[in-house]
Amino acid sequence: MRKEIADLWNLVEPYIKGAGFDLVELQWGREEGGWILRLFIDRPWTPDAGPRLPGATGPDELFDLPPVGFEDCERASRDVSAALDVTDHIAHAYRLEVSSPGIERPLRREQDFRRFTGRKVKIRTTDAVEGRRNFVGTLNGVEGGAVRVQCDGRSYPVPIDSVVRANLVPDWDAEFRRASTASRSAS
Repeated sequence: MRKEIADLWNLVEPYIKGAGFDLVELQWGREEGGWILRLFIDRPWTPDAGPRLPGATGPDELFDLPPVGFEDCERASRDVSAALDVTDHIAHAYRLEVSSPGIERPLRREQDFRRFTGRKVKIRTTDAVEGRRNFVGTLNGVEGGAVRVQCDGRSYPVPIDSVVRANLVPDWDAEFRRASTASRSAS
């Protein structure tokens, strides 16, 4: 992680935690409209957290926590914005965006990989692992600083330190079933 991003992460993370969330990802850079600080937040997770949704049949349908909503993002944004104003850490104009991690949630830390064991993931590494740098498959767990990914009929140990980018791959069938169940419950 670049020093500038690490410094921002260390500055904003306590305020995100204070608002009751985990900082999932932080993006900082210049875009067409100017400088932007983009934060992705999620509800804190523990291995024993949460119920299954009604009708859930497998690990892809485990929604252990309610999704982050607009009000949650607004609250975290207010807290972070006030902290950044007080510290004056960023000397020029920028835009702050706070959002949920979304359906293609980034995976960064060991706890993220552990939380989504059993889900389909897409991982890109800096160094080749057994001749590959790109993996799309099922996350089979975390052990000894590496994630196990089942893809193309094999299980690969991917060191977390070599992961450049990792995201959940949406299971659209499960999402449609969840949406259908939610709409029937609301009726």
